[in-house]
Amino acid sequence: MSAKLRALQAKKADLVTAARAFNDQTDAKASAENRAWTPEEESQHKANAAAITSAQAAIDREQALIAEEAGLGAAAHAAGGAGGQAAPPAAGSSVALPAGARIQTEHNADADPQRGFRSLGDFAQSVRGAAMAARTGQQMDARLAPLMGPGGPVAAAPSTYGNEGSGADGGFLIPVGFSTTVWSLSLEEDALLPLTDNLPVEGNGMSIPKDETTPWGSNGVRAYWQNEAGAGTPTKPVFGRTELKLKKLMALVPVSDELMADASALGAYLVPNMARSIRWKTDEAILFGAGNGTPLGAFNAQSPAFITVSKESAQATLTLKPENIAKMVSRLLPGSYGKAVWLMNNDALPYLWTLNTNGNQLYLPYGGGQGTFQGSPYGGLLGRPVMVTQHAKSFTSLGDLMLVDLSQYQTITKSSGIETATSMHLYFDADAIAFRSTFRVDGQPKASAPVSPANGSNTMSPFVQLEAR
Repeated sequence: MSAKLRALQAKKADLVTAARAFNDQTDAKASAENRAWTPEEESQHKANAAAITSAQAAIDREQALIAEEAGLGAAAHAAGGAGGQAAPPAAGSSVALPAGARIQTEHNADADPQRGFRSLGDFAQSVRGAAMAARTGQQMDARLAPLMGPGGPVAAAPSTYGNEGSGADGGFLIPVGFSTTVWSLSLEEDALLPLTDNLPVEGNGMSIPKDETTPWGSNGVRAYWQNEAGAGTPTKPVFGRTELKLKKLMALVPVSDELMADASALGAYLVPNMARSIRWKTDEAILFGAGNGTPLGAFNAQSPAFITVSKESAQATLTLKPENIAKMVSRLLPGSYGKAVWLMNNDALPYLWTLNTNGNQLYLPYGGGQGTFQGSPYGGLLGRPVMVTQHAKSFTSLGDLMLVDLSQYQTITKSSGIETATSMHLYFDADAIAFRSTFRVDGQPKASAPVSPANGSNTMSPFVQLEAR
């Protein structure tokens, strides 16, 4: 840095210090005398501001001149190098830059997925501070600036009276590091989405080709035995298409002003609640979604790819028989058993202990070998893990017991995962702040109907449920 530039910057620093001292002294004096600033004091304040502006203009001129000198020096250096000799750096420059070179800097926070915040609670408290700053005229936390849109703060919640263009009234995107945590937690605790055939997409949807023909069917790609020198029998594939368009799922979590005061408690409250809500709604849609603004569920009537196994003749209510289990397995699509899981209501658990044939227990609880091998805390039934879930219907109702291979369920999700933002005004009357997570997903069964067997009369499917008893 040149000596002249250092002197100009030092002069500006002195002017700013003097202006600050004048303002503080004048404010104190006016407050003590219970009055506004006098015209003379206002005039001195404007003079101080003008002096600072003039000093900054001098600094800008000097910096521009130094930059031009550096460019001339770089050009001379390049020309000298072309002639076999290197030209010396320009005056005031300690480094000779090649022509056309560009120096680019990056703030450390830009590379931090948490944008400099220690936790989600720390971030939330900064958002609260921004709301207070908007009312008092103070400066908001500088770490929030990169989380605003290019035209200003990001609108985080719809409003019937428009957005007023401030962080407090609009919103701030939550740093990607915390959104990733919400996304990760939403895939835990026996979530169904990871079991599906999922494709992350950049756009808003995807058209996926599918082939529902079977090797024993009458159409599609088929093989024929041929006589020597005989002409081949031509076949051609039969393709359908699965059209998936991303649907939007939103978790809106209001937070009280009291909880906002404790960053640790706030982070512990927000993250699991957002993830739990997203996980529940996504799993429910995968199983029973109506397909109208939601994914089409594997057991929804609009997707008749599933099979309902009938109960036994004269079977009493509130019962579960080994024959029910055996028939469900027999209707599962070949190749699906190694990937299938049992989904059942917790009220069905006691009845699993009654399932035995000729003294052989069909159900093995955790620790009995089968459950441990599968890694399911509820053990295994006929070698497949048991998942107890409230998505399963009440015991002996239709859908209380399901055997599913969710790899035969196609999903797409937005590649960015969960997007999270916050709004200060949605729950203003309740003295609360709203945090919002948005997740975009769609899905439907790959098959449009149960598969007819090569031999026999019973159709098969990767989605099997037991009839009500």
